[in-house]
Amino acid sequence: MRIATASALTLWLITSAPALPARAEEASKLSCRDAATTALQRRYESARDLRADIVQTTHSVALGTASEQMTSKGTVVFAKPGKMRWSYDEPEPSLVVSDGTTLWIYDPTFREAQKLPATEGYLSGAAIQFLLGEGAIERDFEISALRCGATSAELRLQPRKPSSYEKLHVVVNPETGDLLKTTVFFVLGNVTEVAFSNIELNADPAASAFRFDPPADVRVIELDEQPR
Repeated sequence: MRIATASALTLWLITSAPALPARAEEASKLSCRDAATTALQRRYESARDLRADIVQTTHSVALGTASEQMTSKGTVVFAKPGKMRWSYDEPEPSLVVSDGTTLWIYDPTFREAQKLPATEGYLSGAAIQFLLGEGAIERDFEISALRCGATSAELRLQPRKPSSYEKLHVVVNPETGDLLKTTVFFVLGNVTEVAFSNIELNADPAASAFRFDPPADVRVIELDEQPR
């Protein structure tokens, strides 16, 4: 009986041992997810505004095949509630400005400016509503950890409600809560990645930074449709 019991115990230990590392890894990812999410939420709840240098890479897909990749460089400024200014210098100058009510997309090369309402759809499309004080991460997303490190953690954010994008990956400094990179996976297959550097908080940008007055020789196109 003792031999049988010992054998059964040995068998249980052998069969159970491989599961321990998996459980430990899962617990570690849960801890990483919770710590990074909390740090990210707290960081931008307490911030009035944000300025950063950006490198944006857009992967366009046609007929299921990657057909084009474009990299743009510039700066971004966010301010609560709902204000943003994306200024691109390379490869061509362009500007996206919103005062929280009206959104402008300006192409100085073609002397053309699009004017449209700054609706929730555009903020969701940019996947940065929580930076503008418009969202709560735990409420708006199902969150899982993809990669964990001492100075960066990558989280997958799945929108809980229908959205113009399928999912969002964010790279966060789990200690400071700084957002280092976002990658937006759109429903039709396009992917937009934005890397942030030289981040400054609470610099109090002027209100004029979020206004746009089109020059007299610029063609203005007024749009009402939501982004797709």
